[in-house]
Amino acid sequence: MITVMKFGGTSVGSLEAIERVSKIVLDTEGDKVVVTSAMSGITNFLVACCEDRINKRDETLDAFEKKHLEVAKTMLDDAQYQEFLKEFQPRMDAFTALLYDDTAADNPFYKDNVTSQGERFSSLLLCHKLRALGHKSVALTSEDCGIVAEGRPLSGNANLRMTETNMGINVLPYIAKGYIPIITGFYGINKDDLPLTFGRGGSDYAAAVVANALNADMLEIWTDVDGFMSADPRVVPAAVKIDEMSYAEAAELAYFGAKVLHPRTIEPVRKKHIPLKVRNSFRPEEKGTLISRYRESHNELLRSVASKCDLSIISISSPEVAYRPDIVAKILGKISENDDAIYSISTSLSNVAFLIDNNDVKATLMKLNELDNDEVERIDVESDVALICCVGDHLMGQSGTCGDIFSAVKEVGANVNMISEGASSVALNFVVPNGDVLPVIKILHKKFVEE
Repeated sequence: MITVMKFGGTSVGSLEAIERVSKIVLDTEGDKVVVTSAMSGITNFLVACCEDRINKRDETLDAFEKKHLEVAKTMLDDAQYQEFLKEFQPRMDAFTALLYDDTAADNPFYKDNVTSQGERFSSLLLCHKLRALGHKSVALTSEDCGIVAEGRPLSGNANLRMTETNMGINVLPYIAKGYIPIITGFYGINKDDLPLTFGRGGSDYAAAVVANALNADMLEIWTDVDGFMSADPRVVPAAVKIDEMSYAEAAELAYFGAKVLHPRTIEPVRKKHIPLKVRNSFRPEEKGTLISRYRESHNELLRSVASKCDLSIISISSPEVAYRPDIVAKILGKISENDDAIYSISTSLSNVAFLIDNNDVKATLMKLNELDNDEVERIDVESDVALICCVGDHLMGQSGTCGDIFSAVKEVGANVNMISEGASSVALNFVVPNGDVLPVIKILHKKFVEE
């Protein structure tokens, strides 16, 4: 049995956290493969360095080296520390050379390379901690494993087929020999052998890619929360943990606001029906949330409510949208040129509206203005709105569901700007002004979860 275990930045963010993680790993039965994020705060630190490399590189290198060496010196004895340095120093030398390489800085994938450095060192720390405890472990980078990434800078996708082939050659032999591989999360390697990151929070996705490649029996995402909740407990104190979810439910919540998982984590494990657990590394006794293809239905109208704020509705008026699908195709084609995420789409006879992030509006409008004036009459923007995602059992298959939900929304006086339903049998999504998000979530949770 192979269990892939991913630990986030807070889970490896200190000496105490690394010791806690080591115990969790060693207490897990069967073969283990670990995927790590950078230590908490490191990636933001590296992003800041990229934005002012010349002035910040010395400070960055000094602070980066000091943070990792201090942890290593404290948790390892002298002999173990010297062994650690043999692997640490070549990686540190390569990082230093990268920050001083003016030619490399002109490469479009340079920021991917710099911001993925943290994972190379957190994985090394955990590996040597396990060795110090008497267990065989090996620290492997994405380059070592052969995790193949494709796509644009800072927004890569894994090539699952090629990655599976590579990891069968590069990683499975270590497992067969009783080693615990510690693998860097967050990035893969593109066709030019350059690091390509999977987006912020992409270590969850990287772990799912590793689980897919190794045909794992379980993927565990260890973080700092107990699992998926019925609502954000900071907003709704009465929120409860959800013990089991389907892939579809977890994917909807992750994409539309729940910050428990990276939105793209589900797909690689769903392809091979690999169950996924969300666990709390600070409370390992808590069983977390199990996500799988099978879940017993309890006919709950609502299981969880999530939100994504600071969005904008862009409405495009065009004659005969309903009779000219090529117009919609052109509109979506223009948006895709910026690689912007679209959270919802709605159409009518002569209008098409879509929901994007506030920060993407300016660039999107520039692209849309390239369309033929004979095809687009007007473009309107409504900013500062939020998407509410409601997830429940067969939500779209129950009579009166929408009426019950929107009656509750009406009670708090919120105006619904846009509705998306029918695309998923487990989710109903609608848009309200940012200012109405909290009362809407609270009333829905109170009526359909608490009561």
